[in-house]
Amino acid sequence: MSAEFPAAVSQPADLVHDEGRFPEPPAATGGRLRLWRVVRTQPMATVGAVVIVVITLIAIFAPALAPYGLHEKVGPVYGHPSSEHWLGLDDGGIDMVTLLMYGARVSLIVGFAAAAVAMLVGGTVGILSGFFGGRTDTVLMRITDYFLVIPDIPLMIVVASIWGKSLKNIILIIGLIYWTSTARLIRAQVKTLRERVYVKRARALGAGNTRLIFRHCLPQVTPLLIANTVLMVALAIFAETAIAFLGLGDPQKVSWGLLIENAFSRQAISLDAWWAIVPPGVAVAVLILACTMLGTALEDSMNPRLKVGHLSVRRFRLRPLVGRGPDAQ
Repeated sequence: MSAEFPAAVSQPADLVHDEGRFPEPPAATGGRLRLWRVVRTQPMATVGAVVIVVITLIAIFAPALAPYGLHEKVGPVYGHPSSEHWLGLDDGGIDMVTLLMYGARVSLIVGFAAAAVAMLVGGTVGILSGFFGGRTDTVLMRITDYFLVIPDIPLMIVVASIWGKSLKNIILIIGLIYWTSTARLIRAQVKTLRERVYVKRARALGAGNTRLIFRHCLPQVTPLLIANTVLMVALAIFAETAIAFLGLGDPQKVSWGLLIENAFSRQAISLDAWWAIVPPGVAVAVLILACTMLGTALEDSMNPRLKVGHLSVRRFRLRPLVGRGPDAQ
């Protein structure tokens, strides 16, 4: 009798790895595709993105689109709105439409630049704290807690008074104050990523911390970092408007906050010149609302903690009971 031995079971190709070759993390392109899909399919994100793009294009092409020069006096002080000046004139007789177009430049520059600073600082702190843990996590999170309890507006007033009134200082002030929420969000996500199977396999095969961070963790948190940065742009624009309104903005740069501050300080209210105050305020509100709409939609899609039915009303649907429908007999 000849003994029959079972055939050798072949391992799937995806379970076999070459020596010295690190396992690849999930493709980061999926996150970018999710970002584009959210903007395309969700009305709130679409409206927010369109508004941001339109305002950005107006700011970029302001010299070509503006009806008058930035410092060109075209009428009396606080001239009323007319067919030639749709939003009237300011306290210097300058067209308000022109000022709004040029003011969008400074507001957007401060918003995006300050958000980039907050993303860089907060993302770095969050990744280091979540990846290494231990004493590194404790020290970095204590520093984050200290920044969280500091009142932001009084600190901005003090720092702006010390450093001086310049656009660069305003960007640094806002960015170095509002990085804490980004750090805590990224830290929580990285703490889960470092326990994934592909990260542990790469570490077992000899991958260093630098490779693990830049190759396996950073690409996975980038979509969430982008979504949080969009929300940070809205916060930075509001902070810049508040600083300029308090008289601590750069007086040489025309921004929406500076237009509101000039109108208040130069008796626009007592002269019933509402067109010098309302349009800049509406522009700030519209841009902040657009950034909030886009950022909220992206964060709902990218943040794993928000992908739960009881936390998101839009994803919660009641299922019909069996035998209770219209076709039940």
